[in-house]
Amino acid sequence: MKVNGKIEDNYENYTEKSKEDIDLTVELGPLTLRNPIITCSGTYGFGDEYAPYCPVEKLGGITLKGLTPEQRLGNPLPRLAETPAGMLNSVGLENPGLEDFLQSYLPKVRELPTTVIANISGFSLRDYEIMANAFQAGSGIDAIEVNISCPNVKHGGMHFGTHPDSAQEVIALVKAKTNLPVIAKLSPNVTDIVQMAKAVEQGGADIISMINTLLGMSIDIERRQPILANKVGGLSGPAIRPVAVRMVWQVAQAVNIPIIGMGGILTWQDAAEFMLAGARAVSIGTGNFVNPLAPLEVLEGIEEYCRRHGFAAVSDIVGLAH
Repeated sequence: MKVNGKIEDNYENYTEKSKEDIDLTVELGPLTLRNPIITCSGTYGFGDEYAPYCPVEKLGGITLKGLTPEQRLGNPLPRLAETPAGMLNSVGLENPGLEDFLQSYLPKVRELPTTVIANISGFSLRDYEIMANAFQAGSGIDAIEVNISCPNVKHGGMHFGTHPDSAQEVIALVKAKTNLPVIAKLSPNVTDIVQMAKAVEQGGADIISMINTLLGMSIDIERRQPILANKVGGLSGPAIRPVAVRMVWQVAQAVNIPIIGMGGILTWQDAAEFMLAGARAVSIGTGNFVNPLAPLEVLEGIEEYCRRHGFAAVSDIVGLAH
């Protein structure tokens, strides 16, 4: 409340000084972020879409929409369905393809005043090799996030991210073909998430991001048919957060590389859970659809949490729940 001009000014000065007291920088292996807040692939476009609501220069980084070597139109409609405490999506990696991205989108992406992470996908090792070769230091991309939740068409549709040997192989290939930091994005649709995390670490991943969506389904009881044209899709949103926090907790104790936690983060309290469980940074996905200002609100909340509990740096809270 404004009492008079002098008190208001003093309060603002105090607030500014307090903000400077908290070190928000985050070290993710070879990658340094100005703060721990990132946006998830597929929920933030190529950076321009949210600019009127959430300036990218305020964020630790953004992850671009997933890219494949060739243009993809995605799955047939409908491919989105709202569920209690979340949503199902079966977008099917709709994207302009590598060549169009490099020509039409990358020039603008290079100008974004934040860390930019490219998300790459593929249906064969050759696909991943092509994508990795395209992104090198100086290209305007700061790191590569490898989506290993895609089916390997040459191995009967088995998903790269559900078998440790396949996951390790694709990460090792990408690591060998780029000089950028490599982030392995783990699928939760596995029997042993720790085994998968160890596999990508052995493959040379610099960072792990987790978790990707959980496989789910929703049925229209009046039509007596699945709502999604693809029948099944990826479940995201608050409904999956307890699963994601548990998996981050487990993996943080098993690997020596940093973790970006994601899965149902809407508030700063959600983000704090992930960081206390062992994540060094957090990524907001579905939350962007619900509240475009969510990344900024999460950052402010985490900063105030550190101040209230006497932590000088945001990194000080990582893993404290162990």
